[in-house]
Amino acid sequence: MTTTLEGSAARREQPAADSVFVRACRRQPVAHTPVWFMRQAGRSLPEYRKVRAGISMLEACRRPDLVAEITLQPVRRHGVDAAILFSDIVVPVAAAGIDLDIEPGTGPVIAEPIRTERDLERLRPLTPPDVSFVDEAVRLLVGELGATPLIGFAGAPFTLASYLVEGGPSRTHGKTKAMMYGQPELWHALCARLAEITLEFLRVQVAAGVSAVQLFDSWAGALSEADYRRFVLPHSAQVLSGLAEAGVPRIHFGVGTAQLLTAMGEAGADVVGVDWRTPLDAATALVGPERAVQGNLDPCVLFAPWPVVEREVRRVLAEGRAAPGHVFNLGHGVLPETEPEVLTRVVELVHEASAR
Repeated sequence: MTTTLEGSAARREQPAADSVFVRACRRQPVAHTPVWFMRQAGRSLPEYRKVRAGISMLEACRRPDLVAEITLQPVRRHGVDAAILFSDIVVPVAAAGIDLDIEPGTGPVIAEPIRTERDLERLRPLTPPDVSFVDEAVRLLVGELGATPLIGFAGAPFTLASYLVEGGPSRTHGKTKAMMYGQPELWHALCARLAEITLEFLRVQVAAGVSAVQLFDSWAGALSEADYRRFVLPHSAQVLSGLAEAGVPRIHFGVGTAQLLTAMGEAGADVVGVDWRTPLDAATALVGPERAVQGNLDPCVLFAPWPVVEREVRRVLAEGRAAPGHVFNLGHGVLPETEPEVLTRVVELVHEASAR
């Protein structure tokens, strides 16, 4: 297996590369606004819970047949315009030598957090054979999906670093910020290594055939713009610029990032994901005309009566018309308690209401 991107031109000729999703990402005319949902493959689906029964998250991510089945489930059920690879952001760092587990109800837990230069030595470079299961899963999916594009994804250096430094999820990111401010050389060394790992992980996915990639910086909203530009942006830019010649759109998303949208766009994204707190027309003014936007229905709206859901979907579509390209999505992931039938109705509504 190789991570060469020489096949990019061939991929651009495939039907998925001219899908409404990819065209919207490229700010090209579309027949309707494309829609997919972050965490669309997951706990809201009974078929997902059935196939995952008794199987740990990491094990599920390492089984290509299971990855393919879980990734396909929401495409079959909802008719979304794109699939997203079923995986987890810590998969590549686990493959790169970090002892971790994904605990139900908690998230990634790191056995030995990284807090010194010696600790950093445990995080080795990632090689394609380390994640051969991802390559195999993507190739299976591209064959199954046909004209439906597949989105690859990875965690951004800051969010991965936060897990590795804190030892797990954190509300304050106190240890993370302590390293940023007090040990900036160690911080940048850690993020630079994570950027290399993330870039290699995404290159494997692109070489295997994904039509787009999304870089998740879930916890970047904990930072000021000044700190983001100093401690985070260079490393996210390293990842995104490393894919500049890959021939696939690059999406960048974080939560609580209203103050960071301009900087996140500058990191090299073609599409900036926007959470539910910022209207898409306002976000468009911040990220500029060179970038499409993705979002941004509040996931909790899906628990409201259908007339409320319909009104809010139409509002998001109206605000998205201010952008040169709009991919409809939630402002964060699908919540586990969401009724699948509501998601299906949202897809139908988006297609109907946005038909050109």
